[in-house]
Parts: sequence; C-alpha cells; structure tokens
Amino acid sequence: REGEKDSQYYQTCLEAILQHSPKAEIFCLVHKMDLVHVKHRDAVLLEREKDLARLTEPMKCVCFSTSIWDETLYKAWSAIVYQLIPNVHAIESSLEYFCSVIEADEVLLFERATFLVISHCHRNGNRDEHRFEKISNIIKQFKLSCSKLGTHFDSMEVTNSNFAAFIDTFTSNTYVMVVVSNTSIASITRLNIQNAKKHFEKLEAKQ
Repeated sequence: REGEKDSQYYQTCLEAILQHSPKAEIFCLVHKMDLVHVKHRDAVLLEREKDLARLTEPMKCVCFSTSIWDETLYKAWSAIVYQLIPNVHAIESSLEYFCSVIEADEVLLFERATFLVISHCHRNGNRDEHRFEKISNIIKQFKLSCSKLGTHFDSMEVTNSNFAAFIDTFTSNTYVMVVVSNTSIASITRLNIQNAKKHFEKLEAKQ
C-alpha cells in the first residue's frame, strides 16, 4: 500500500514537471539498499529501475542505488551534479591541461556549497577509491568548526615528506584541490592556482 502511495506521489510530481519543465532531467535514488542482501541488490535495483522507467514514461529517468551507510549516496549526488553542468566537458579538458602543466599528481574540482566532486584528473594512480568522500567529509567538518568559531574557511595546505595538498577557493561556485608529490614546488603551485582562477571563472560564466 505504501508503494502505491509512493507511485502516486511520483506520478503527480512528474505531471507537474511535464507541464512546467518538460526537458528536465529525472533522477531517482533507490534508498536503503543496505537492507537488501548483497547477492540480491543488483536484481532488486533492476526491478525498481523497470518500475520507475514505466512510471516515468514518456520521460526518462536515471536511477542510483544508495545507502547512508556507505559512499553510494555521495557518488550518486556527485553524478547528478556532474550531469547538470552544461559545459562540463570543457571544464574537464581545462582541468586535465592544468594538471599536466603544473605537474600535479591529482586535481579535484568541488562544488562550493556541498563539496561534491564536479570533476577530477590524475597523472598517477591512487589506490583509495573512497578518497573523494573522505576528503569531502574532512573539509565539511573543518568548515563547520570554522563557522562555530565565527571564522570563514578560505584555503588549506597540508604538507609532509611525501606530498603537498592545497585546497583553495577557485571560482564563485567551486573549490580546487591540487596534490603534488614534489613538495619543492609548493610556492609555484600556489601561484599557478591563483593564475588559473580567471580561466575557470570564464568557463563558469559561459554556463
């Protein structure tokens, strides 16, 4: 019975979208998937996708399997934000060029308010596939601590014998993170970040 109510609410929302924003992108999060046994999750998701596809016609929807207990929710929202950026390919191309020119190991672009990853590129392999979520959570907690103290988070630098990482405001809607293994180029890396801001501001203005 609850499922029937959910379907009715969903179709009511779709009717409004069709009337006012017929070209809108539709995303559905199939939540609480942690309650489904691992070996059954793919089958359950496929079944939900079929149901949602039928309910969404004549529009299309993209589904994500999510849970609050792992990285799936973060990945889903990052993917949604990525798909909603009009000129994301131009941003990716510029980010790859920037990463290569400054000889960075990795460059990440975060949405400013949520710290969701918009784009990233790397020249060296990184074995931690959950690093984006970890970095995002660390920075959000740090920003929260700053707010409690009445201060504003602007930038951060972490340096040790193995690498240097720089997080800085980039455009009006983004933060950038640059990781370099050559710690001797820390000063020039900070300068390169400042010099690249204007270019990415122009890209953002074209959206």
